[in-house]
Amino acid sequence: MIEMSLAEIADIVGGRLADVTDEQAAELRVTGSVEFDSRAVRPGSLFLALPGARADGHDFAAGAVAAGAVAVLAARPVGVPAIVVDPVAPTSPPGGGMSGVLEHDLDGSGAAVLAALAKLAAAVAARLVEGGLTIIGITGSSGKTSTKDLIAAVLAPLGEVVAPPGSFNNELGHPWTVLRATESTDYLVLEMSARHRGNIAALAAIAPPSVGVVLNVGTAHLGEFGSREAIAETKSELPQSVPESGVVILNADDPTVAAMAAKTAARVVRVGRSSEFDVWADAVRLDPLARPRFTLHAGDAQTPVELAVHGDHQVSNALCAAAVALQCGATLEQVAGALAAAGPVSAQRMQVSTRADGVTVINDAYNANPDSMAAGLKALAWMAREGRSFAVLGEMAELGDDAITEHDRIGRLAVRLDVSRLIVVGTGRPMSAMLHGAVMEGSWGSEATAVADADAALALLRAELAPGDIVLVKASNSAGLGALAETLLAEGGVGTGAGDR
Repeated sequence: MIEMSLAEIADIVGGRLADVTDEQAAELRVTGSVEFDSRAVRPGSLFLALPGARADGHDFAAGAVAAGAVAVLAARPVGVPAIVVDPVAPTSPPGGGMSGVLEHDLDGSGAAVLAALAKLAAAVAARLVEGGLTIIGITGSSGKTSTKDLIAAVLAPLGEVVAPPGSFNNELGHPWTVLRATESTDYLVLEMSARHRGNIAALAAIAPPSVGVVLNVGTAHLGEFGSREAIAETKSELPQSVPESGVVILNADDPTVAAMAAKTAARVVRVGRSSEFDVWADAVRLDPLARPRFTLHAGDAQTPVELAVHGDHQVSNALCAAAVALQCGATLEQVAGALAAAGPVSAQRMQVSTRADGVTVINDAYNANPDSMAAGLKALAWMAREGRSFAVLGEMAELGDDAITEHDRIGRLAVRLDVSRLIVVGTGRPMSAMLHGAVMEGSWGSEATAVADADAALALLRAELAPGDIVLVKASNSAGLGALAETLLAEGGVGTGAGDR
C-alpha cells in the first residue's frame, strides 16, 4: 500500500495506539503490505489480527512483528505496537467467495477489525484515484474470476495492474486487494461478490469504480437470495455505483443484465454476439480443445481473436475484457494480442492439462453453480468428440429450495451431451437427484455411478481411465474435489499444460 505512519493509520480507522508512544507512532511507517496471514508478513507490513474459523490472529501478533511487521491492527492490546479499534456489534460475513477466513459469523472484535480495514482501504483508494488510478469493478453470478484475469491481461500493456489472486472478492479480500495498490499502480481490478442485498454497494463504496462490468445473472447463491430477481437487484448495485463520468459495460446477451442500463447514470457499453451492440463477436467457433476463435468488432473496426482459455462461455468474458481495455485506450490489435496470450491464471478454473499417459484433466473444481456447471459439461463434450468423456461432479452449494431441481437438471444435461461416464460424488439428496436425473433422461445403466467421496471417485478413475480420455472435475469449493483433480494429474505425470491433442 502507500506509505503511511502509524499515527496516520490510527486517525483514519479511529483507533488508539497501544504499546507505542505518540512520538514513535509518528516515526514508524508502514511501507509494505497489509496481511491477515502472519506467514505472509514481510518487513514493513501491517498485520491484521482477525479472528478466524480455527484461530485468532491476535495470538500471532508477536510473531508477525518479529517477522518484520511494523505494527498490528487489532481489537485489543497484544503486547507489541498496535492500533486498537473497539469491538462493534457482531455480524455475519456478507461477501462470500473466499474460503476459510470468513466461513463463520464474526464476533464484535472481528467486525471491528474488518471495519477498520475497510476505512483504511477507502482512504488509500481515494488518494490513489486523485493521482490517476482507474478502478474497475466486476460482478456476475459466474465468470468473475476468469474475466478478472482476462481484464488484467488486456490492461497490462497499458500500465501497472493490481488484481486479486483467485477469488478475493468479499469484505476481507476486497479491501485487502485495494491495499496492494501503490502510487505506481495504473489500474486496480476488483471482483465483487455478494450473499445479501447491499453487499456490492458496500464494496463499491470502499473503492468506487469508474468502470463497472456486469457479466450475467444466474442462480449462484439462490438459497441466500431467494429469487433470481433478488440476485439481479443486487448485481445492479454495481452499475448504480458508477458515477456519471464513468462507464458501465453490460453483457447484453443476458436480457436481465441489459436491462441494468436503465439503472445507471454512467455511459453504457453493451457487448455480446449481435451487431447491434457496441463491442461484439461473430464467426464464433471452437478449436479441438474448446478454445474460442471469433472476429472481434468495435465500431467499424474488426480483428480476429484466438483465446487461450477454454469454453464457449469465455467469449462473453473476453468481450467484457476487450470493452474495458478499449475504454482505457487500447487498440483493437493490442486487445487481440493480449487475449491470445492470456491463458488460465487462477487455480482450478478450467485448467486443462494432459498427463504423460495421454489422459486430459479439466480442473474446474474451485466453484460451481448451475450455469458454470453446464458450461463445463459443454466444454467437456466438445473436447471429447473423438474420445471418452468423464464428468466427476460434486454438489453445487447454496441453491436453497432449487437444489434438487438444479442437480437433477445437470444429471440430465450430462446425458443429452453424450458424456461417456458420469461420476456423482457425495451422498446427500442433491447428488442423489443428479444421479436420478441422469438415469431417467436416457437408457443409462453403468454410465452413471454414485460414489461416497473423492477417494472412491479416484479409485474408480484409476481403474477405468485410458489414454485419450478427458476428465472434468467440477463442484463447489466446499466439496473439496480440487485435491482429487490435482492427485489425478500428479499420478499420471503432467505432459502439457495446454492439453494439446
